[in-house]
Parts: sequence; structure tokens; C-alpha cells
Amino acid sequence: MAAATEPSLKTRRWRRVEYDRLVDLGIFVGERLELLDGLLVVKAPQGSPHAAIVGHVGQVLRSIFGEGWHTRLQAPLALDEESEPEPDGAVVAGGHRDYLSAHPATAALVVEVADSSLRLERRLKAGLYARARLQEYWIVNLVDGGLEVHREPQPQADSAYGWAYRSVEILRPPATVTPLAAPGVLIAVADLLP
Repeated sequence: MAAATEPSLKTRRWRRVEYDRLVDLGIFVGERLELLDGLLVVKAPQGSPHAAIVGHVGQVLRSIFGEGWHTRLQAPLALDEESEPEPDGAVVAGGHRDYLSAHPATAALVVEVADSSLRLERRLKAGLYARARLQEYWIVNLVDGGLEVHREPQPQADSAYGWAYRSVEILRPPATVTPLAAPGVLIAVADLLP
């Protein structure tokens, strides 16, 4: 007797405009989702260290970026037609009210705080942010106690989404870092960690 063959599995990729419409209709109320390259990805629950450091990083970024910038915490970035991640922190041009009609499409700096999500942040999110040509992406690595600074996005065929950052530097205390968009500022890596 021949084994029955499984029908091929069909999936559907979502466009950002469709996702935004469902959000506006209240379909995902109470769910923590983000749209990554057409897929709805459930965000992991936040532990106390993660939530505390997200808030702290937000304070640090607000204190160093002057007029003309604002820091968004866990708010959407409309990167392209298939992606609307919600990074833990993003420094964007303008004021909050500049984005009443649409989420920002770019950021001067994107920050993710990573513990259980470290692999996702390094591989998938880094590829998405590089593909969107975001010049600087930081991972506050709670697992290893350091800051991963990703810069210089470039096409790379074997990377997630075909893009990667050419420069990845891992910094640990007592190192300092200077954001590309705030060249006169030095931030102690220790100030970004628990």
C-alpha cells in the first residue's frame, strides 16, 4: 500500500499596508506582534531585566540626542512593504507629532535589547535593518554583558534577507561608543547594561 502524500503547505505573506489595516481594526489587540519580511512574528514576553534596560537605554538616548531628534521605544518602523519591526529603541528625526499619519521609515540608530531573543536580533533583525540601509544598529547583549555595534550595511547573498553589516564590533566595559548621528558624544558601554 502506497503512503498517502501530504498536500504541499501553502503560506501567505503579508504586506505592511494589510498588517497596518488589521492593527487599525483592532484585530491584534493584546498580542505582541511584528511584521518581519511578510511574516507575523510573536514577540517573546519581557522579563524584568529586559524591560528595565529598554527604559534605561531610552533615557540615555534621549539625553544625548539634541533638538531635531526623538527616541521611540518599542514603536514601529515602516522599513519597507513587507516589514514593520518594533525595535526596543530607535532615534528618529523630528518630533513625535511628525509621525501622526505614518510610522517613520528610517532611523539614525536602532537598538534591540537581547536576552532570549539574541539569535533573532543578530541574524534576522540585523538582516532587515541592513536591507533597509539603516546605518547603525546596536544590540544590548544581556547574555554576554556587552554592546554589539553594527555599521556599514551592504548586500551579502548568504545573509538573512540578502544584506548584512560589514562592520560588527563587540564592546564591553570599560569601552565607550559614539553614535554616528551624534559624533561629539561618548557613551560608556557600562551605562547601557544592568
